[in-house]
Amino acid sequence: MKPMEEFLAQAPYLRLNEELTVELLTRALREEVGKAGFQRVILGVSGGIDSALSLYLCARAFGPEAVTAVCMPYRESSPSSLEDAQKAIDAVGVESIRVDITPQIDAYFAGFPEASRLRRGNKMARERMSILYDLSAERRALVIGTSNKTELLLGYSTQFGDMASAVNPLGDLYKTQVWQLSGYLGVPESILKKPPSGDLWPDQTDEAELGFSYWDVDRLLYYMVDCRYPPERLVQQGFDRDLIERVHRRVVNSQYKRSLPVILKVSGRTIGADFRYPRDWGL
Repeated sequence: MKPMEEFLAQAPYLRLNEELTVELLTRALREEVGKAGFQRVILGVSGGIDSALSLYLCARAFGPEAVTAVCMPYRESSPSSLEDAQKAIDAVGVESIRVDITPQIDAYFAGFPEASRLRRGNKMARERMSILYDLSAERRALVIGTSNKTELLLGYSTQFGDMASAVNPLGDLYKTQVWQLSGYLGVPESILKKPPSGDLWPDQTDEAELGFSYWDVDRLLYYMVDCRYPPERLVQQGFDRDLIERVHRRVVNSQYKRSLPVILKVSGRTIGADFRYPRDWGL
């Protein structure tokens, strides 16, 4: 993994003002959770960098006593992931729950023994979110998200699985910015340095599946999305044309994941079309 300072020297436009960013995110978390009428939050903690950062932000925003962290391992999950999740939980001092998802996953796929890794991984992601929402009802705690901007743009997440949440504090942070903020907040070194992985099967890594590194794609996405550079200008910036095309296809093809279900219009005031008031505006 490239050292952060070396990367930021090449991509200074991705450098965060860490203190200000933490203040903005924790204040917004309190506001949005409060608007929904909740005082407690709950989130899944996997041992990865994204869930660790969300956990640290929640503990700062609400205090450890108002946060519940849930670990949901499968029988093939890495033991080191559970250890790292526990390190983060212990560091912030929140309540934690462990739910083994092996029985329900194995029972389901006993009927589909030839199911692909993709199907199994998607089922695990949605099973975990189902558990979170069940526990959120039991504890009256709002579900907090852990998907970062890079994953959301690339569609590298499971719709109604790890993408689901009521409030997502990481959705406007690129993966490299998640690393920056995590280092600033003191996330354990073992989490900071481990290769990003959904831990859905042994030896899985994000970058091997994607076919490119977060360091490369974050620089490209900044110019493609934030600056709205067209393909030819991206090439002039030094980006490989094949990478530009692959990333562009992923962003376009995953738009449906970033949208609420499309409601077909038959009335004068349709949710998502004519009825789009924020919840604090009134009707």
